[in-house]
Amino acid sequence: MSTVSSSPASVPAPITGTAPATVSLCAREPRVPADRLVAEMVPPPRFDSVRFGTYIPDPNQPSQSEAVRVLEAFAGGLGEAPSAATGRRGFFGLGRGRAPKTPAGPRGVYLDGGYGVGKTHLLASLWHATPAEPSRKAFGTFVELTNLVGALGFQQTVQTLSGHRLLCIDEFELDDPGDTVLVSSLLARLVEAGVALAATSNTLPGKLGEGRFAAADFLREIQGLSAHFRALRIDGEDYRHRGLPEAPAPYSDEQVTRAARATEGASLDDFPALLDHLARVHPSRYGALTDGLTAVCLTGVRPVPDQSTALRLVVLADRLYDREVPVLASGLPFDRLFSEEMLKGGYRKKYFRAISRLTALARDAGRLVDTP
Repeated sequence: MSTVSSSPASVPAPITGTAPATVSLCAREPRVPADRLVAEMVPPPRFDSVRFGTYIPDPNQPSQSEAVRVLEAFAGGLGEAPSAATGRRGFFGLGRGRAPKTPAGPRGVYLDGGYGVGKTHLLASLWHATPAEPSRKAFGTFVELTNLVGALGFQQTVQTLSGHRLLCIDEFELDDPGDTVLVSSLLARLVEAGVALAATSNTLPGKLGEGRFAAADFLREIQGLSAHFRALRIDGEDYRHRGLPEAPAPYSDEQVTRAARATEGASLDDFPALLDHLARVHPSRYGALTDGLTAVCLTGVRPVPDQSTALRLVVLADRLYDREVPVLASGLPFDRLFSEEMLKGGYRKKYFRAISRLTALARDAGRLVDTP
């Protein structure tokens, strides 16, 4: 369990009457032990109930139905576990010692597609469908995996994950060369131990092309592992924009404050102050930062001032989206968070993903506001 300490100076003034007291993200300083990082390598709460059967392919995009078919077969083929009595082995039964016969075909998959086509839904469905105990399957983002290595050390991480049947990595960060090399080395060791892999990725800086992630970039960056992956192209629009209304206009400061004070478990923060606070909390703790929240209420939303701040906000948006925490805000709409220069730069994919996710959470938050 994480612990959350509060700075008295940051706690909002008590609310009188019967209204629930609000909390402040700026007053939270979570401490997350390493064992929690391991135990929480499961699909986030938003994807607890997803399955292949709940994924609704776009009828105009046949690659989506094909991806479901291939992944279902892939999950079914992971029923054979490496035999401890025969020593470690690689994919396809190659490596030291004799290993049981394994299913034919690649034992790694890479989901290649733009943001919002349901890659995480499919990756989580694969985790759920794989016939193994939850303690022998791991699911996390690239950032969460690098945080695990930082907490446990490289060798201990290898040892911890080597007994797993499957490792799913969402949002493989191809735009961070140092961490890419680190995780590529980790995956090479896990391949030797017989761990099956599945991944999605972000694009490389300057590789914006068609507005999609590039399988060639991913396979090149993981170097010697590329032969073990089958790339599945998933075409389509951002599903959060299919037939949905435009992003809601921001509310007034008064509406946001009133909604926060009327909602049990809601937080209330000034947006610039929250951005400052995020700089003092490691991104690995952003999930713990949101523990127990039913809504996040923000006043004074304005454009983020620099790229470092913007990237931290992206991580927070991901954690809020994973946990389905609605976000109610005043100020500027979320599609004006990032400058035109940022939206044309190397981290463009991340910023558009954050806008898409925050917009979806803003729609969810509309129910918190009393309307005449």
